[in-house]
Amino acid sequence: MPGLGHVEPGGPPLVTALSDTVTLTKISVGPMDNNAYLLRAGGQPGAGVLIDAADDPERLTTVIGSEQPAVIVTTHRHGDHWQALAELARSSQAQLVCGRPDVDAIATGAWVEGLVGVWDGDVIALGDESLDVIGLVGHTPGSIALAYRGGPVPHLFSGDSLFPGGPGKTGSAADFATLMDDLEHKVFAEFDDQTVVHPGHGDDTVLGQERPQLPTWRARGW
Repeated sequence: MPGLGHVEPGGPPLVTALSDTVTLTKISVGPMDNNAYLLRAGGQPGAGVLIDAADDPERLTTVIGSEQPAVIVTTHRHGDHWQALAELARSSQAQLVCGRPDVDAIATGAWVEGLVGVWDGDVIALGDESLDVIGLVGHTPGSIALAYRGGPVPHLFSGDSLFPGGPGKTGSAADFATLMDDLEHKVFAEFDDQTVVHPGHGDDTVLGQERPQLPTWRARGW
């Protein structure tokens, strides 16, 4: 049975109102079922934010239409999250943003210039509103999540750091421990159970569904 915020690989986008002013378009792109998210601030042309120009630049261009985003955010350095970044950067004047420790890897891999590194405490403008940046070390050194708090419930765009059923893949026990620490302190301790999590692949979840599993994740080590 399809889960929360389900989109089919290669299928049509899903459009959702996050607040009275902000809409979200979610689309699955590429062979790894990557989610790309387009946030638009109503009535403010050119104020949008695209999260993960992952693949299928033609489909993303169709979703974007004539109203180019002001910012393109890459949640982390893994190549399946930036395959369309260079092409979309060339066709727009968008500012390119990623987590500070992943700047060099993304710039080199995607062949893009002018990447701006962000981390805890930074904000990304979304029209008259903003997205809060949260650094989550573990899946990669510079993975980030983005939080939108302007609607009835918070929305967290977690990249590959948090999914339904657990944290993202890590390469060592130390990386797993770091990611779990960041998730517990920066996400679960700061956001309520109604917070919707929009991951880098697959369906969405809510923190209240995941919170009881934290001890299980710790115990199993992944």
